[in-house]
Amino acid sequence: MKSIRNSFKFMMAAVLLAMTFASCVPQKKMILLKEAQMVADDKSINYVNERSVNYKLQPGDNLYIRFLNTVDERSAAAMAGEGNRTMQLSSEASIYLQSYTLDEDGCIELPLTGKIYLKNLTIDQAKDKLQEEVSKFVNQTTLIVKLSNFNLTILGEVNRPGKYNVYQTHINLFEAIALAGNMTNFAKNEEVKIVRQTDDGSEIVTVNLGAADILSSPYYYLKPNDIIYVEPLKIKQWGFTTFPYSTVLSVVSLAVTLYLAFKK
Repeated sequence: MKSIRNSFKFMMAAVLLAMTFASCVPQKKMILLKEAQMVADDKSINYVNERSVNYKLQPGDNLYIRFLNTVDERSAAAMAGEGNRTMQLSSEASIYLQSYTLDEDGCIELPLTGKIYLKNLTIDQAKDKLQEEVSKFVNQTTLIVKLSNFNLTILGEVNRPGKYNVYQTHINLFEAIALAGNMTNFAKNEEVKIVRQTDDGSEIVTVNLGAADILSSPYYYLKPNDIIYVEPLKIKQWGFTTFPYSTVLSVVSLAVTLYLAFKK
């Protein structure tokens, strides 16, 4: 009887220990910008990071171009091409259909100007070049040029992993994580990987969201088609993402029943 009682106590201790470790993640593992918290209340730290847009256009990129002519609306329609403005920007498909795609040579083709080479130009540089070419054919025409395929892919320990369209010029890492519903409790925020396309292929960079100096990192602001992967903590390899409390309670209840039965 004594051995049964000791076995029962050992089993209960093991169950409670498993519940403690499997269901809890140390709070320090979940804190972001740790160094910033060490600053006194009456002080602050300035992390310099210029919000510059230096993405260079590549074949396959889509440009949304709108032509505004203050003299003759028909001139603007001619430059845009027949039917270019017939749809509203209500979906990803309509944005794609109303955009101009850089071909394999890095050119787009407008109805009156023909092909214009835009590869390796920033959006502002592309706008200036397009404005110059269009002005040769139509006077007093203003162009609005935007990159319509600013996409991000966010994977790993986030609540809503997936591909996201960004309808703004800039987006930083924290804004991207917010799009995906924030990181889970099992996210390894000290080792977040960014996969970025380069002229030579792809590069993988590891950044630490737990350190405040991420604010001055050149990878703080994201670029089109970046892939963000949030690694899981090692605790997830042997723990449960959602601890099965109901199952554990059932096992404990059965153990108590058996203990009472043997005790009699």
